[in-house]
Amino acid sequence: MVRATKIVNRLRDLRESTGLTQAELARRVGVTRQTLIAIEQGKYSPTLELAFQLAREFGVGIDDVFQYPDERDERQGQS
Repeated sequence: MVRATKIVNRLRDLRESTGLTQAELARRVGVTRQTLIAIEQGKYSPTLELAFQLAREFGVGIDDVFQYPDERDERQGQS
């Protein structure tokens, strides 16, 4: 069974705001559309290199696309 990644992303929002299709973005960064779908849905974490490529496509920093929730924040929210 595949576990979802903890990494969250804004990839879909960024892609849609620029009018790119999944197929177009996938082609630009050299992955399959299925890989891009899995990243957007949080089912797959991209390599660091791919994460930088994706951020570069939108002209933003990597942390504007991908975030890793702080576990301390999550534990405090459960108290």
